Amino acid sequence: MTSARTTGPGPGTRTLRIVLPAVLVLVWLAVGGIGGPYFGRIAEVSSNEPTAYLPTSAQATRVQERLPQFLGGDTIPAVVLVTAGSPLTDAQKTQLATVPKALAGIQGVSGQPSPPIVSQDGTAAQLFVPVKASAAVADTVAAMRSALPGLVPSGTTAYVTGPAGFTGDLVTAFGGIDGILLLVAVAAVLVILVVVYRSPLLPLVVLLTSTFALTAALFTVWWIAKAGVFPLSGQTQGILFILVIGAATDYSLLYVSRYREALRAHQHRWDATRAALRGSFEPILASGGTVIAGLLMLLLSDLQSNRALGPIAAVGIVFAMLAALTLLPSLLLLLGRAAFWPRRPRYAPDAAGADPVPTRGLWARVPRFVVRRARPVWVVGVVVLLAASAGVLQLRASGVPSSDLVLGHSEARTGQQELAQHFPGGSGSPVQVIVAADRLQQTATTLLGTAGVQGVAVVSAASPSGEAPVTAEGVQPVIPGTPAPAPTVANGDVLLQATLTDAPDSAAAEHTVRELRTALGSSALVGGATATAVDSDDASVHDRNLIIPLVLVVILVILVLLLRAVVAPLLLVGTVVLSFGATLGVSALVFNHVLNLPGADPAVPLFGFVFLVALGIDYNIFLMTRVREEALHAGARTGMTRGLAITGGVITSAGVVLAATFAALAVIPILFLLQLAFIVAFGVLLDTVLVRSLLVPALGQELGRSMWWPSRRITA
Repeated sequence: MTSARTTGPGPGTRTLRIVLPAVLVLVWLAVGGIGGPYFGRIAEVSSNEPTAYLPTSAQATRVQERLPQFLGGDTIPAVVLVTAGSPLTDAQKTQLATVPKALAGIQGVSGQPSPPIVSQDGTAAQLFVPVKASAAVADTVAAMRSALPGLVPSGTTAYVTGPAGFTGDLVTAFGGIDGILLLVAVAAVLVILVVVYRSPLLPLVVLLTSTFALTAALFTVWWIAKAGVFPLSGQTQGILFILVIGAATDYSLLYVSRYREALRAHQHRWDATRAALRGSFEPILASGGTVIAGLLMLLLSDLQSNRALGPIAAVGIVFAMLAALTLLPSLLLLLGRAAFWPRRPRYAPDAAGADPVPTRGLWARVPRFVVRRARPVWVVGVVVLLAASAGVLQLRASGVPSSDLVLGHSEARTGQQELAQHFPGGSGSPVQVIVAADRLQQTATTLLGTAGVQGVAVVSAASPSGEAPVTAEGVQPVIPGTPAPAPTVANGDVLLQATLTDAPDSAAAEHTVRELRTALGSSALVGGATATAVDSDDASVHDRNLIIPLVLVVILVILVLLLRAVVAPLLLVGTVVLSFGATLGVSALVFNHVLNLPGADPAVPLFGFVFLVALGIDYNIFLMTRVREEALHAGARTGMTRGLAITGGVITSAGVVLAATFAALAVIPILFLLQLAFIVAFGVLLDTVLVRSLLVPALGQELGRSMWWPSRRITA
């Protein structure tokens, strides 16, 4: 390695080298000052309503869009269940009759709640409360839960359940995203950085870079959601936070490693900064580009939530790269070697002192071990990964009941369980069927003849909640002896509401909905909470089967262009896919037998794949770009050894940081986020420790120059 020039810059150049980084730091400070307050405003543009993220062509979406025509407003039903240990007395029933009027006065309640309906065993009563979909549903549900203890008779217990109740619990569960999630993620990263750098200042500089990247991303995403370009959910928000913090920290670790290395080879920090940027620009750009390309494949998703996550998360990666390539170099340029105190890198112009290959420690021993035992290492590695992949057969990712989405306490879930003890399981969450008015009776007869349907009602002006029952003989009056109410007709259609015998989020209820759609064919639209779950699961399966192969192809093309080879990219993609299979296999065993989870959403494998493959390739990009750089001078096998030794510490640190940040998602009590946290955290560690540190280098030693075919610039 040649020594760097030691002549200092002239006065004008020296001024520019101070002004330029100072201006960049001031620009980022301004971005932070403008974007910082938006952390507290994210709820203004966020929504967790399931139907808001379905495909526009889904039956449940089309039904939801037309409901205001029949119900007089866009509402979400809440079910208030009141239970007693013994049959309700006349006095208790009289007091319950006053509850609807009191609930109608709560902000967010739309219209008059239904009168109490007493169960056949006389020990419970239920009321249906329409909640404005445009209102803060969680706040309305919370107000109802707060008011009910003072409204219901003594000796009874009240629950708020139904779709509005579950939405309220879901929003409450996401409430920790702005605070506890960020706090846990940042704290975990800070601890790891202090251990890695053993410096009080450098971890703060890296963390500052990640935080400003997140601020800029959040500001941009807020306005994207505000303009209605893409919807923003609590789930997307949580993933954005973690992804930006983790990715920005990883890119920063790579740059810091290059900068530390350059400070040993260059006397002046400006020259060291230029050398560090030259060495880190391509791998950071390629790494970020790979993740962005993988994320943008989500634009092909049927689910609007997936479609939104792709570009929103891509925005975060863009700012993570920008911060790591502008703000971090500027801060380190201004601080110089002082940033590394007390372990300042010393200028060592001689070749031995500037050689970045460690001569002692773990990353001096691992490459030597791989060279001596290359074939056993890769054979054992492949066997272990294949064995772990067998657990995929136990992965249950066909969907979970909405009542299981929230972990821990859920009043809506408890209320639904109690509801099923006294009323039909589907009470409060009916299947909504829109059909031509002249097919009302025929459709009602089909509904009533389907197993799993308890009863059918028609929506009319006199009974906007669908209280007028429909029997095989026709529409029956709400009050016996009075004329049957005329159904509400909108554009020639009427709305029927079918109460199911099973809980609306159960597998049996979903089977009933599929049976109804088959029986009714194209003559009717079938929607409601259960239909929404059916359409979501079907769309997730479609997305998984379409997007996973496309992500692999896109990443393979990027690697071919980056490494100027064919064999190496194929090998890298193959090892990452094998690592993903092993991760899913281990995850299935943990979910089923350790955590005893009820299953997984079909989107879990897709999200896990996108993040693991895109981010897992990151570390191979960091490794292989350096290996190629070294191999051009030292040959394929020596280049692999030197590249592994040089990058081993920084890439392992980056993997631990990313695993820790994604693991922070587990603090949010949402089943999907817990599973995604485990899959990505475990998968990143597996990829970092086994695949990138042992398997890929061992295969590189085995293949030698053939790994870089068809390039002729690299020798054996």
